[in-house]
Amino acid sequence: MPLVSHLFKDNQRLQRCLVDNSAHVTTGSQGVHVALIQYAVLRLEGGAIEGREISGKYYGPTTAAAVLAYKTHRRIINTAYQTSPDNIVGHMTIAALDAEMVLAEFADFGRNILPF
Repeated sequence: MPLVSHLFKDNQRLQRCLVDNSAHVTTGSQGVHVALIQYAVLRLEGGAIEGREISGKYYGPTTAAAVLAYKTHRRIINTAYQTSPDNIVGHMTIAALDAEMVLAEFADFGRNILPF
């Protein structure tokens, strides 16, 4: 099933992340897809990401830490090969972010607060 949140649905890079292991988003990645992840993680989990990473759309150490916090609090772990969360945005993480963003967007719509 494709990504459906307004935030993610039109980003082909994140759509690939949902289905292709080679498209996982990791430290060092850069681009609009990283900015979307940063926005979602901050919106849903809180925390802090350095301004340089945000302005550069760069998946650096503070973005990685924010993703790890998000995954840790939600227990996003692939138990087939993991015993603890990592800071990678793969299939399970992008699906969870998308599902939560749908709910957040719906709540924002009810309050007339729309980020799009």
